[in-house]
Amino acid sequence: MSAKSVETVVESGTEIFIPLNKLKKSPRNARKTPHSEAAIEALAASIAAKGILQNLVVEPELDGEGAATEFYFVTIGEGRRLAQLLRVKRKEIKKTEPIRCIVDTANDAHEISLDENVTRENMHPADQFEAFKKLADERGFGVEEIAARFGVTAQVVRQRLRLAVVSPKLMQVYRDGDLTLEQLMAFALTEDHPRQEAVFERLSYSRDAGTIRRLLTETHVPATDRRARFVGIEAYVEAGGTVLRDLFTEDRGGYLEDVALLDLLVTARLGREADRLRATEGWKWTEAHLDFPRAHGLRRVYSHQVELSAEDQAALEAARNQIDQLSEWHQTTDEIPDHVDVRFCELEAEIDRLEAKRQAYDPDDIARGGAFVILSHDGDLRIERGFIRPEDEKPRSQPEQVGDASEPLEAEGAGGEAAEGGEGEESETDDEDEDSRLSDLLVRDLTAHRTLGLRLDLSEQPETAIVAVTHALAAQIFYIGANAHVVSIQPVKIDLASHADGIEDTAPGKAWADRHANWARQMPRDVAGLWSFVAALDHDSRMALFAHCVALTVNAVKLPWERRPRALATADRLAQAVELHMTGYWRPTARSYLGRVTKAHILDAVREGVSTEAAERIADMKKRDMAEAAEQLLAATGWLPALLRTPKSDQERVSETPSQQNGATYRMAAE
Repeated sequence: MSAKSVETVVESGTEIFIPLNKLKKSPRNARKTPHSEAAIEALAASIAAKGILQNLVVEPELDGEGAATEFYFVTIGEGRRLAQLLRVKRKEIKKTEPIRCIVDTANDAHEISLDENVTRENMHPADQFEAFKKLADERGFGVEEIAARFGVTAQVVRQRLRLAVVSPKLMQVYRDGDLTLEQLMAFALTEDHPRQEAVFERLSYSRDAGTIRRLLTETHVPATDRRARFVGIEAYVEAGGTVLRDLFTEDRGGYLEDVALLDLLVTARLGREADRLRATEGWKWTEAHLDFPRAHGLRRVYSHQVELSAEDQAALEAARNQIDQLSEWHQTTDEIPDHVDVRFCELEAEIDRLEAKRQAYDPDDIARGGAFVILSHDGDLRIERGFIRPEDEKPRSQPEQVGDASEPLEAEGAGGEAAEGGEGEESETDDEDEDSRLSDLLVRDLTAHRTLGLRLDLSEQPETAIVAVTHALAAQIFYIGANAHVVSIQPVKIDLASHADGIEDTAPGKAWADRHANWARQMPRDVAGLWSFVAALDHDSRMALFAHCVALTVNAVKLPWERRPRALATADRLAQAVELHMTGYWRPTARSYLGRVTKAHILDAVREGVSTEAAERIADMKKRDMAEAAEQLLAATGWLPALLRTPKSDQERVSETPSQQNGATYRMAAE
């Protein structure tokens, strides 16, 4: 039908072409809330690709005397008018672009505008997903092209295409209203229809999206796993591995599907690192393990402090001087240049390398000892050196000493020399000769009297008692099977790593390991010299060693099958005595706590540690997002779960005001 002149009144129902700049927004349009920018963008993209698919409905503008002007009000199609104006702004069309319209003066403009927006039904989302897939499959449109034609992002297109490949069985359940869109998105994590359907059959009353994702990925490895971080996603993919990505949530790199391949890559790299360590440091053997083999049963030797060579000492001083010089040059600079920052890092790495040379293992220990190369909890390489196998132990000079393991057990080197020969050994030999001439009954009788005498005298000499107890503890902690302690006190040690995965890789865990290694380096090589070593320590050092040995026996771990309320109550008293502030050793993170409790527990923590308002702000989040948000909120609060709080002493409770007693439910440590 040909276009009519816009200056004359046109009969209702006539189709005409009107220049875009002659169209106005109708004051009688029922839609008062403006269109969103995204909606206009989508319309503009659609019109650019396919033209205006639906005519605009207009009515002529009349002047005060009832005569038609040259303008028309848009009763239906205001969004399309705005989309065309956007295209004018982008210089895709001219402002006089002819727009096909239908003139309607017979119906009430407000009513038909309302009818247009109310009397319609959007297509079912499932139909939309399948329609997008049809464009990709039958017309060969790529993701970017579909996105451009519909004015949406490429990510939106990818999501719709992924939803379209959900099992037809589950898609029908979704159409029937028995699955929500959020649940369908969870199933779209994988394109494996049998697996989707198997998981659906396993669902009972709990059909939340988190449960569905967990069941779909229970045989996969998340990209945040220590093995994946160690190998690297790129290396895994290059080796032929596949990564499952979740297009609907933050999946932190996805899920690795080929677990066997990943483990093979981890084992291979650990093996290469073990071979490199053996070649570069000269150890007799190295072993690669995913986790530290705690039941190794091997004696461990220590590194010891050595002087740097003249060359290394000069290099160390030169590096320190360069750092001092750079710091002086840039002390007034607000922002250090990148190349200077890089140089700082290089110099610090060089200083660390040279300082490490101050600790060295005995060449003989390296020649007969070995090291374990393991994967830390954080996905980094961890090396534990200085282990001696029984067959590699030095032969004893005296036949009766063969099999005695009298050198330090938990050590990375030995500091101090063992006592060799001397009066102690001669006296022991003389005693053995005398014992052989006496009956066993008499020997027992005499030594019982001697033991009684020792008890009486020792009970009057507290300082010597401390030496004896410290000797007994150290002899059993730092030496294998030496049986050199006369005081029958036995330290019982528990392996905390068997209760808290990765605890040894935390900052407190490393601090304890360093402290233990520092003492072990000072132990005499032979347990025979231990008494002299302990007795020769000054009072503060002796008490520090005593405290370390006692601390190693502390066991406040609560096990579900153990019933020891008195011991745990004593642990509370000990915490009060040492003024334990766990905020210095532990933080509530998604990994350590928040991701391992229910949403209700997370909200309780935020409510208690921050505020009720803060808890309400995150209440509608998904579990993972809630845990991460709570981690940020609690970071600076000092909040601790009840199990980690140190109870207030009776004196502290008495000194509190009533308001403090009611309001202070936990102690916040200021750091």
